Amino acid sequence: MLVKQHRCVHSATCICTKGHLSEDAIFLVLQHQNWNPRLIATLSCVCKWFDDIAKRIFWKEFCRTRAPKMMLDLQSSGTHSVDGNWKALGKLLIYCSGCTKGGLFNSVQIPGHFVYRTRFSRTSGKSFLIPQCRSDVLYVSDPCEHLDQGEEGDLGFFRGVFKSFSVSRVRKMLIERKTKFHPTEVCPYCKAKLWSMLQANMIPRSACNRLGSYDDCIEYYVCLNGHMVGICTLLPLSDSDEVSELE
Repeated sequence: MLVKQHRCVHSATCICTKGHLSEDAIFLVLQHQNWNPRLIATLSCVCKWFDDIAKRIFWKEFCRTRAPKMMLDLQSSGTHSVDGNWKALGKLLIYCSGCTKGGLFNSVQIPGHFVYRTRFSRTSGKSFLIPQCRSDVLYVSDPCEHLDQGEEGDLGFFRGVFKSFSVSRVRKMLIERKTKFHPTEVCPYCKAKLWSMLQANMIPRSACNRLGSYDDCIEYYVCLNGHMVGICTLLPLSDSDEVSELE
């Protein structure tokens, strides 16, 4: 079968000097690969044309395949996109940002890493919202556990995303309380500025209960696009919990 090739015209220095496959052909290849995120990321590095189509189509299909119900809900307000972009949301689904010394959480050095699969819950998200903001929709992941981190103990990293953050109660309250952006750090998923929910005094006790963490050892940020990233110190497992884990 003959496959039509299209020549890159966006740059004279592009490495695609012999042309590339059509969007439809590449779509079918990635669909056959079940929207493998590593393959999408690799293609994005080829040239601007591939990066543009990946942001516009491929990451969107990846998100829809990985978390269909969540994506349907995030778009149910009538918009045809998501706050931020599909690439950022795709990364949020599969990437734990970790932390660096002197960085966002001023904690131990834990490199960011990809995770195979993480559960995001809208129900859990309610636990991270103060009562005045419970009408907002927030999806939050289970904590990614990093055990025995020196004096910090067992650390958990979690992440999340708001639905229609631009019109959310959380955003309105952050602005009303004149919460300042973090002076140096940005969102690890979309590079937008970050608000500290701790600084705004908007972290409810229910978040600690949901995560299984100490009350005074939880912190999370929300960016202008509604992505959330946080850290907590996990409570140690009891003997009965350890036995149940082994069963």
